Amino acid sequence: MPVEDLPSKVILTDPLDPNTNLTILKYGATIISWKNHGQEQLWLSEEARLDGSKPVRGGIPLVFPIFGKQKDPKHPTASLPQHGFARSSTWEFLGQTMESPVTVQFGLGPEHLSKEMATAWPFDFTLILTITLKENSLVTNISVANEGAPFEFNWLFHTYYRLNDITDTLVNNLVDQTCYDQLLTTSYIEKAPAISFHEEFDRVYSQINPARTIQIIDKGKVLFNLHRDGLPDCVVWNPWAKKSAAMADFMPKSAFHQMLCVEPGYVHSMITLMPGEKWVAEQEIELGGEIKIQANIY
Repeated sequence: MPVEDLPSKVILTDPLDPNTNLTILKYGATIISWKNHGQEQLWLSEEARLDGSKPVRGGIPLVFPIFGKQKDPKHPTASLPQHGFARSSTWEFLGQTMESPVTVQFGLGPEHLSKEMATAWPFDFTLILTITLKENSLVTNISVANEGAPFEFNWLFHTYYRLNDITDTLVNNLVDQTCYDQLLTTSYIEKAPAISFHEEFDRVYSQINPARTIQIIDKGKVLFNLHRDGLPDCVVWNPWAKKSAAMADFMPKSAFHQMLCVEPGYVHSMITLMPGEKWVAEQEIELGGEIKIQANIY
C-alpha cells in the first residue's frame, strides 16, 4: 500500500520499490525517515521525542512563522517560542493527491493550534505541505495563504542529513555568497570554494541565486543536490561536541560526526503576506550525480 495512514504518522512507499519509503510524523508534519533503496538519508537523534511532547530533533522539522527567536519585542512573533509553532503543532493529514509519484498533503491553520499559540499569533492563515516521494528524490512544497489581516513570517525546511563523517564532508556552491556567521555575529562574503567542517558551524547564507544547486559531497561523491524554488537563503549548521553535549535530546553525543543541517528557507528578512495572497516555495533533494561548480573560483 503506497500510503498508510496511522494514528500518529503517515508512511509512503514507492510502489516499485518497497525499500524506498518515507515516514511523516503528524506532530509537526515532520519527516522523520527517508529510505532510498533501503538506505536512510536523514539523521534522527536516538533521543528524539516522537510523542508530541517537544519538537523532533532530526528529520525535517518545519520552521514557521519565525526563524530563531524574535529580537523585536513589539513584533507579533515576539511571544512565540524559538522557530515558531509549525514544528510543535499537530497537522491534519489531508490525504493522497497523486499515485505516481506518490504524493500526500498536510494542512495547518488556527484551528489546529493550542489556545496559547492561537492567542500569541492571532492571524488567519492556511499552510498546505505537499510531499512527493520519487525514485531518486524527495520534494517538499509549502503554500502559505492569508485569509485575514496582513502578517509577516519566515519559512525554513530544517533538514538534518545523515553522513558517514562530517570531517569528510563538503558543501558546494556557496562561495561568493553573503553570509551571517551566528557564532561570530558578523556578516561577510564566503570565500571558501567548498565549505568544510572541523568545529562548530552556524551560518546563514542569504539571497542565493536560485539557479545554484547546493551540493553535499562526501570524499568526492555527491550525496545530495538541493534544488530550491522561492527559498533564497540557506542555513548551514553543525553543533559539534560542546553544543551537542548540552542538548538533552541529542544522542548519541558523538553523533555530530554523522549529521549536518543544510536548510533552505526565507530568513534574511520576513515575507509580508497581504489579505487574500498566497506564497509558495519548494525544495527538491536529489540523490547522487556529478559535482557541479556554479561559481567563479579564483
